[in-house]
Amino acid sequence: MIWLIGASGMLGASVALLLKKNKIPFVGTSSDVDARDYKKLREFAEKWESDNYLSARQKGLLSRFNWIVNCSGYTAVEKAESEKEAARALNVTAASNIARVARELGAKMIHISSDYVFDGKASSPYTEDSRKNPLGVYGQTKSAGEDEIQKMMTQYFIIRTSWLYGRGRPNFVKTMARLMNSKEEIKVVNDQYGSPTNADDLAEAVLLIIRNVDKAGTNIFSKEAVPYGIYNFSNAGQTSWFDFAVEIQRLLKKRKLVTNDCKVLPCSTEEYGAKVERPAYSVLSKEKIQAALKIKIPGWKDSLNKFIKAEQGELLCEN
Repeated sequence: MIWLIGASGMLGASVALLLKKNKIPFVGTSSDVDARDYKKLREFAEKWESDNYLSARQKGLLSRFNWIVNCSGYTAVEKAESEKEAARALNVTAASNIARVARELGAKMIHISSDYVFDGKASSPYTEDSRKNPLGVYGQTKSAGEDEIQKMMTQYFIIRTSWLYGRGRPNFVKTMARLMNSKEEIKVVNDQYGSPTNADDLAEAVLLIIRNVDKAGTNIFSKEAVPYGIYNFSNAGQTSWFDFAVEIQRLLKKRKLVTNDCKVLPCSTEEYGAKVERPAYSVLSKEKIQAALKIKIPGWKDSLNKFIKAEQGELLCEN
């Protein structure tokens, strides 16, 4: 049985939808079970397993959690600078609590981390072994959360991702759709480079890890075996925020989701006046996860097109 924490968030919603589509049983929690409180996490797990023991056995299902997928976290990069304790509670304390409960239950854990664990001073894609050096509170707490999980358990997958967008929650694609329909011109940073990530594609990778590990069981020589550890995942290719915005506008116009002739202009990070220093280059190498899962990750433009096509109604609501 899978316990999906952060099920109502952007990535959590994509994972939940995929599990439902594949008829894979799971339990989703969000703020109703506070991951910052170890006792509440443990009590929920024990109560669920006790309440569902008989019905699960009758259906031939596991009556215990054998996977915990953590899609929760504090993601407000700028607010984290003034809300340090809140960011630490969600990104460090909660991650540690979840890992502790997973270890005690004998469950495997998948945890979502961030490109912000790096300082962005590289000139080639970051690998999973690249030295961490986060710039701000958000990155520092995501990095510390990784460390807590690694100290707590061995059966874990930490997946670092970047520039995530998806359904339901505010994100760069939705923000651009709204601004392009309401402004005569917008300025977008042209000196920060990374790889956008469609939440649905990341959800597919999460599910594939679970399926392959379950198929392999304890046979480390199985072709489905996926070694535990840290992995990077984002869509293939790289771009700047400005070029990302230009491609969003092109696709929105193609589907007549933009009615305004908004000018998209490039600007520097300094011009933009961001309150927090962000990685100038946060492209992640995906070679490790592609080899482990035997997959080819879609390019960021293809995945963006897929998202806009699927979410036309939602994007129209931004107008």
